[in-house]
Amino acid sequence: MSTRAYLGTRKGLFELDQVKGQWQLGASHFLGDPVSMLLVDPRDGSLYAALNLGHFGAKLHRLDAGAKEWSEVAAPAYPAKPPDSADPVEWKLKQIWSLAAGGADQPGVLWAGTLPGGLFRSADRGESWQLVESLWNMAERAEWQGGGYDVAGIHSICVDPRDSRALLVGVSTGGAWLSTDGGASWSPRGKGMKARYMPPELVDRQTAQDPHRIVRCEAMPDRLWCQHHCGIWRSDDNGANWIEVTAPLSSFGFAVAVHPLQGDTAWFVPAVADQQRIPVDAALAVNRSSDGGASFTTLRSGLPQERCYDLVYRHGLAVGADGSALLMGSTTGGVWLSSNGGQHWQTISTTMPPVYAVCFAD
Repeated sequence: MSTRAYLGTRKGLFELDQVKGQWQLGASHFLGDPVSMLLVDPRDGSLYAALNLGHFGAKLHRLDAGAKEWSEVAAPAYPAKPPDSADPVEWKLKQIWSLAAGGADQPGVLWAGTLPGGLFRSADRGESWQLVESLWNMAERAEWQGGGYDVAGIHSICVDPRDSRALLVGVSTGGAWLSTDGGASWSPRGKGMKARYMPPELVDRQTAQDPHRIVRCEAMPDRLWCQHHCGIWRSDDNGANWIEVTAPLSSFGFAVAVHPLQGDTAWFVPAVADQQRIPVDAALAVNRSSDGGASFTTLRSGLPQERCYDLVYRHGLAVGADGSALLMGSTTGGVWLSSNGGQHWQTISTTMPPVYAVCFAD
């Protein structure tokens, strides 16, 4: 069972520690700096923190297991744009939006998804990065559009535990893409999704899809869950096909977490679509399905039920390795933790900075 967790916020990185069965805020790092993404590497226990420092650019830091001092490592960097390029996107790193560890047989390999929509690979624990040019240079990228940001970005990276060369990425807005050869080639994986904000003839176009977040069940790797701009989808065949699922209150939201051992169990945070983006009836709730989306339980115990306007971002919901611990952070500084799959939530704080990303130290 996890005894430590982390919050990446607009004003720093904060630790959560479990003491005598209760979770409480602990040490802070990078106080005052926006921390856009976190990663605990399960292979060696190192912690990565991506900082978005505005005028000073995006930075990446690593804290090795057992160490007390952070080391600044390299941030992904784009090559110079060819002078004859017609690409309207600026080839410049704006934000590290996702981080993922490579497979167990790939020590040191990391993946980073960025704004704009580039995927980067590191073979040396972040000391250097290479742009995955096969994805960046493919013609279909010209169809990608910004989904909440001015440019498209990669927010989800799902490495296949059966094969480290296989990974699926999610793009807002540009659909889902699968590589089975370490990033050398890519194929779209959005069949069945519906982009209902598009004209009727484009609703099914795979490059028009806006998956807000995609997660994979580690023990059932073919099972993927997607919180999409237009609803919730589940895949049973590694993204080849997607089945729409209807949840109570609302199927709109940003975050999704999947039980690491039980692929039928997943959690979502419903919100009012599209302009309001607040909890339904201003009462925070979490929807959980334990049967692949056939039915849902709406969980409210311990969550604010009056005048609550918290929104949970894409990376603001995480589940621990045991499938019981859940951590959730909101745009208005609310932080809640459940030790029993969401049946009851403990309030950690209501006065934190806006929370961008959460994770457990599994």
